[in-house]
Amino acid sequence: MESSDVELDLERSVQAVLRELSAQAPALQSNQGMWRWSLHKKVERDPSKSPALVRILLRELEKAESEDLRHVIIPLLHTLMYVLTKATGIAEELYRRTYAFCMRLLTLPAPYCTVALDCAVRLKTETAVPGTLYQRLVIAEQNLPSELYPYQERVFLFVDPELVSPSVCSALLLEIQAAQEQQTPEACMRHVVSHALQAALGEACHAGALQRKLQASPRHALERIFHAVVAAVEQMASEPSPSREGHLERLEEIYCSLLGPAAAARGRCGGHDALQDRPPSIPLPSPYITFHLWTDEEQLWKELVLFLRPRSQMRLSADLEALDLQGLLPDRELARVSVLSTDSGIERDLPLGADELLTPSSPEMEHGGLQRKGGMKKRAWPLDLLMLGGWDGPPGLHRRTGRPDGDGELLPGVSRLHTARVLVLGDDRMLGRLAQAYHSLRKRETQKFCLTPRLSLQLYYIPVLAAKKPAASRQPELGELAAFLGRADPWYQNTVNTLCPAIHKLAEMPPSLGSSRTVDPFILDVITYYVRMGTQPIYFQIYTVKIFFGDLSQDPPEDIFLTELTVKIQDSKLPKDGFSPRRKGVAEGPGAELSICYQKALLSHRAQEVTVSLRATGLVLKALPGSDTEVSGPTHCPPTAAPLPDHTCLNVSVTEVVKTSNLAGRSFSVVTNTFRTANIRIQSQDQRLLTLLLDKDSRRTFRDVVRFEVAPCPEPCSGTQKSKALWLSSHQQKEMERTRAMPKPLLMPINTFSGIVQ
Repeated sequence: MESSDVELDLERSVQAVLRELSAQAPALQSNQGMWRWSLHKKVERDPSKSPALVRILLRELEKAESEDLRHVIIPLLHTLMYVLTKATGIAEELYRRTYAFCMRLLTLPAPYCTVALDCAVRLKTETAVPGTLYQRLVIAEQNLPSELYPYQERVFLFVDPELVSPSVCSALLLEIQAAQEQQTPEACMRHVVSHALQAALGEACHAGALQRKLQASPRHALERIFHAVVAAVEQMASEPSPSREGHLERLEEIYCSLLGPAAAARGRCGGHDALQDRPPSIPLPSPYITFHLWTDEEQLWKELVLFLRPRSQMRLSADLEALDLQGLLPDRELARVSVLSTDSGIERDLPLGADELLTPSSPEMEHGGLQRKGGMKKRAWPLDLLMLGGWDGPPGLHRRTGRPDGDGELLPGVSRLHTARVLVLGDDRMLGRLAQAYHSLRKRETQKFCLTPRLSLQLYYIPVLAAKKPAASRQPELGELAAFLGRADPWYQNTVNTLCPAIHKLAEMPPSLGSSRTVDPFILDVITYYVRMGTQPIYFQIYTVKIFFGDLSQDPPEDIFLTELTVKIQDSKLPKDGFSPRRKGVAEGPGAELSICYQKALLSHRAQEVTVSLRATGLVLKALPGSDTEVSGPTHCPPTAAPLPDHTCLNVSVTEVVKTSNLAGRSFSVVTNTFRTANIRIQSQDQRLLTLLLDKDSRRTFRDVVRFEVAPCPEPCSGTQKSKALWLSSHQQKEMERTRAMPKPLLMPINTFSGIVQ
């Protein structure tokens, strides 16, 4: 195919993606999500098309910038970055143009500036040291051993077998297993070496001969070559001003050691037949994915602990409390080193670094006699560590560490080298279960934190709803959160929300273990694209509900919900000696007499409490706005402030019974009243009992309820903070007391491609 034909074909595919985003092509709805996938497949099968696709995408981005078409900027930028990560032979001029474009986006509001900054940081390294992004991605995702880049990632795919059909579970498991059988550590090492050499040497690399040499190399030789390439790339990338020429010289030496000087010289002169030795495609392996049927409440915690400490390295106790932080001993165990002082006692006379304690085994300690340096010091616990919202960075959760552009160490001496990408499949009920596990994990961490300082936790969601006939045009009842994410992020709508029909179609296919079945695994490719490029979270408020039963002998339990709380009136009543006697003068009728006390949500954030009594047949408390409500609110806030978007309020719908009297007698009509609040207390006044349903999950039903209270769930409190607070200064103690008085809300993030697009 000629160059003009190639560019024309790629141009048509890019325009199809843009038409999808503009929602001006109803005929394309059946193929939604396929155009981006097919575009990446074209350059994966023929890597020589990558430079042409980069030029087209960059041209469309610059056009969108000039015409202020912001809704296509982030999707095109993610598509471009995904191509640049996998491609080789991209001209330096294209890298610099892309970097300059990202720098111009920094003047735009979030999320454009946030995504652009992330891309610019990665592009700067990739421009100077080609192949860095690919190498780091494969090493982290495949858990390849490397001292210079020790980061590890894993994708945990959780499915609730009671909510997702067995055929869907089996189909997903077979597709994942079939793809990962071909991704051996040796194959991944060969991919890293080949990609690094081709990216650096370009046309001077004899790709076919290199592939054959690596295929014939034994395991120990392959590991030696792999570590040499990784060392060359990482050492150059870690320099303050990396040199592209210096990087090229280092990799040329490795290349010559593999193929010999003669073959390397022929490659530089272009002596090989281009048609006979067409550069082979270097695949980007899918990440290491573990499939889990969610049957245990503590399963998420257990899997995360085992990810940090495999079974071969750790002996787990019954409650998995055995894991502790190495190097973080309690303050009472810190050793004091008393030595003879030889300094003048004047601070300016101290040499650089004199305030550091010497280790007992150091030569200075052995030969320096008795010295005194530093004296006794209080342990400086970071204030953000003691305030639980700051454990994981702004705004109250995690920093994106474990990546080339990570935030570094959360605690001194403790590196966050692991990234757990937890992907859940299901409907709103599955997300309610995820919220429970997330709240339990955060609560456990306050008692003995062992995951937070070492693990970056990322949450992802793919909606899988029950198969329905396409006649229903309205949004499914169990897919409200997925619909909200689709309205907030159009690229999530086009890429992720369209997977549900494809997953059901895969489940209907006859099971086959043949390799031909997964030549192009569409679902696995989309999952891989989502967990790699979905780095911008949308935060959702978790609400706590305290429940009081008619039986006073039962302790009032507390539970949480994420999306919805439904209240229904039971037919049964309390016995006469029950919790609340029936009020006199209350006429019989449908529903129950309720007392509702809530704090009205005002734009001024002033506290205005409202108390009403009314007869109602039911209530629904929704944490998500409806489709007719504008999606707004920040997704990224400074570390000192938690986000307060509009969707952190409860939307309460009360089905009220209105009594009317006329000549014909009494009659009752029903009207729905709605209001917004964050805190609400409801109590039955006429002995009628209530039934509560949390997150639409019938397994989370509470019956015989007479009163309940709903409020935003705060960050879990820690009993260990009291002892640690003794080491703080008076100013820090006052700041901590102020934070306790105004607890931060517990927000659960779900990663999307752009966050909420304004």
